[in-house]
Amino acid sequence: MLRFLLPLVMAACLALPVSAQGLADLLTAERAQIEKPSRQTIGPVIDAIVATGDPAAAAMLRAWADRGLGLRKADGAFLRIAKTADGWALTTLEGQDAGTAAKADIVELKPNAGVRDLIGAALVQFTLSDPDPAQRTRALEAIAKSPAAAQLQPLRASIPAETDAALKARKERLATFLTLQFEPDSAARVAAIESLAGDTSLEARAALNPLLATRRMAAAALPAGTNLAQRLTPGRDLTEAAAYELLVASDLAPARLTLQGQKDTLAAHLADGAVAGVPVADLATQAGRDRAYEALEKAGTVPAAATEAEVKSALAAHVFYDAFTEPDPAVTSAARATLSSIETRVGAMTAVDLGLDALSLASIYFLAAIGLAITFGVMRVINMAHGEFIMMGAYTGYVVQQLIPNYTVSIIVALPLAFAVTFAAGVAMERLVIRHLYKRPLETLLATFGISIALQQIAKNIFGTQARPLTAPAWLDGALSLNDIVSISYIRIAIFVLALLFLAFFLWLMKRTRLGLEVRAVTQNPAMAASMGIDPDRINMLTFGIGSGIAGIAGVAIGLFAKVTSELGSDYIVQSFMTVVVGGVGNIWGALAGAAMIGGFQKVIEWLNPSNTLAAQTYMILFIILFIQFRPRGIIALKGRAAGD
Repeated sequence: MLRFLLPLVMAACLALPVSAQGLADLLTAERAQIEKPSRQTIGPVIDAIVATGDPAAAAMLRAWADRGLGLRKADGAFLRIAKTADGWALTTLEGQDAGTAAKADIVELKPNAGVRDLIGAALVQFTLSDPDPAQRTRALEAIAKSPAAAQLQPLRASIPAETDAALKARKERLATFLTLQFEPDSAARVAAIESLAGDTSLEARAALNPLLATRRMAAAALPAGTNLAQRLTPGRDLTEAAAYELLVASDLAPARLTLQGQKDTLAAHLADGAVAGVPVADLATQAGRDRAYEALEKAGTVPAAATEAEVKSALAAHVFYDAFTEPDPAVTSAARATLSSIETRVGAMTAVDLGLDALSLASIYFLAAIGLAITFGVMRVINMAHGEFIMMGAYTGYVVQQLIPNYTVSIIVALPLAFAVTFAAGVAMERLVIRHLYKRPLETLLATFGISIALQQIAKNIFGTQARPLTAPAWLDGALSLNDIVSISYIRIAIFVLALLFLAFFLWLMKRTRLGLEVRAVTQNPAMAASMGIDPDRINMLTFGIGSGIAGIAGVAIGLFAKVTSELGSDYIVQSFMTVVVGGVGNIWGALAGAAMIGGFQKVIEWLNPSNTLAAQTYMILFIILFIQFRPRGIIALKGRAAGD
């Protein structure tokens, strides 16, 4: 038995020195490169160090990257070094103590950042199976930052033993992307491409798009084995000028001869009434000039250049095409099919994201318009100062936050306080101004417009002209992201919920309370309501106050994502009136429908024309004007006697 074991033990003992000697020999041979490395030339040396398979290679590379590798001048040995008070503490690459050395006896190796990046990429395969999950994570990040063909197999090999489910998923995904780039087997690349079907992430599209990159080519005949993307016809798919420039760039034709250049050249070679044997009289025609220039070319007097006839002949004699830079047709076909499926899903997701944006904008318009819908619908008062009540609510929220630093508590306090402040302002405005101008719409409009200007100036005097912050609580930061395309901020979600709450509150107020019954009575027929014991003046006052109070709460909500300035309300007053008019005067469901219609239409226009916001607003106003022509009473028209008022 011993005689069989002895050779195995000897072989095992001999194997270690061979490996270590391989690394030592390599370091000695590449000493100059390692001592003064360059990012452009050191890569093969680093790969060769990894390829030795020596366990010390990883320690050597780590020490090198951390500037802890030194070269002993006496014998040229590479050692791991650590600073001491007197010089260096030395350790062999295998981790054994090698004593100390004076600072002058060691050459400290200091690779630059580019070389350290290459070393880090090479070290990745050693850390893919490191017991520390943080090290494995850093290895994956390094691969993603600097992918290389040599990393593919170590990455694949580390996947089966990966115990962390999240890291395993990252490894599998990263292996898929590396397969797309570096796998020599066409079938494996196609399978990796097909596995990404329906993946709408940006990284998936970024990995697939380079596979469909093309280069524009010209040739006398289509080369065999070309992975053709598209044949091109001069004059249809590309201009003749561009096609000929491609021929010139490919050294398939001489540069084009310009008419003026031809004339100048012929004039320079005019002698004895002729140019290269062509009489001056014949130079009056283009054919004669071309003949004279060709004669000069044959004589070697002028450089070769193409006349118009030669240009057309060259275009007809060559083929033009776009060729995939990827030579494998199976890979490009799979990439094209996969990207097509992804684009279909991206289109659907974009529509969903656009719908969420429209819903969010509609919620904002509904909050801004609901108070106006109450006052305009019940009282028939065109309140141009409604936007300033929104502004007052936003500034109320700002003042509360100066007194209460806790943002959550301050918002909870600001909402009812803003309602109270703007309710009082609305009641005061109705008692002092509006009540004296009933059934005089022009005077009401002018009076409220003047009040809006006055309120803006008062706000400027108190708070200044700079925007004031109204900060949302931390739990409203960020956005709800379903994928790389569909996301909506938590503030927008909160505003949507707030709009729903106000809708429910308004319906309860109008359908379940005595005040709501009286408001509906005054809306339908003020005279009849008065004869039934209802005080229309009191109802008008309360209605105006409630509408103004709701505008104040809307101001707090809008101020969380918009700039709080004295002009805040003017940014929403036009949309508020459009919402009420389009939806149907005096109807809360109409205001909701109008907000949804305007918000959705505005987002669609902005998506179609994202670079011109003013044009988008113009188109929206034109659409609303046309809409009112066909439906002057809005989407949901008011019914009853008041409908004819």
